[in-house]
Amino acid sequence: MKSRTIFFISDRTAITAETLGNSLMTQFTGVERERHVIPFIDTVSRAQTVCNKINAAYTVNEGRPIVFSTFTNDDLREIVSKSNCIFYDLFNDYITRMENDLRQESSHEVGKSHGLSDTSSYESRIRAVNYALEYDDGARLDRYDQADVILIGVSRTGKTPTSLFLALQYGIFTANFPITDSDLDNCELPRALKPYKKKLFGLTISAEQLSRIREERRPGSPYASLKTCQREVSQVEELLHMENVPFLNVTSISIEEIAAQVRLTKDLDVKHF
Repeated sequence: MKSRTIFFISDRTAITAETLGNSLMTQFTGVERERHVIPFIDTVSRAQTVCNKINAAYTVNEGRPIVFSTFTNDDLREIVSKSNCIFYDLFNDYITRMENDLRQESSHEVGKSHGLSDTSSYESRIRAVNYALEYDDGARLDRYDQADVILIGVSRTGKTPTSLFLALQYGIFTANFPITDSDLDNCELPRALKPYKKKLFGLTISAEQLSRIREERRPGSPYASLKTCQREVSQVEELLHMENVPFLNVTSISIEEIAAQVRLTKDLDVKHF
């Protein structure tokens, strides 16, 4: 497979180009690639500069560079597309078809997806992030009635990053609460969680993976030992089964996949957007 340099380019943040482009590239194994994310190509001068960079990449590597773009400006798109590259426009190909199908011309406004065009959506996500930070790891218990979902599990199962991802990406008010040894020994939910049982979602993990994660935090400690992790994982899964709390084993899945499963299970797919 020829070596390829990959560019993600846009007249705004390039987040969409990078996300979709990376997703497409996962279907092609063995492609050696150096990636460049280049946002805010919003003038002719900048477009010409990036063309030079693309052309220079072709002289270094065997294969023509691959460019994923989400330009809304037709003139800038045209300039970059003429560089010595394989050019994929992730907006225009669909916008043209949608205009025909919907019988309506698109706005061609930049930044509609990741800008502040929808301030209510943005403000909702900021409030959700603040909530997730305040209600991380059981730090506060007073406003659980405002939570859309409460993630539970033993220590180091990804509750905090998942909470923040759900908040930042979707505006979902997410609290998280650690299940401790005393909860496991009693084999019952903590008292603070019982009134909100319908909001609960459990995260579990393989004992081996949990031990590796904990070992990085507290090397050689009983907390990180495989025996401790095996006991905790077994007990927490028994507890979740007994309390009929839905849960997910996160051993080999990404935060994005965890969040998608939480949204699906708790019917949060259209909560704030």
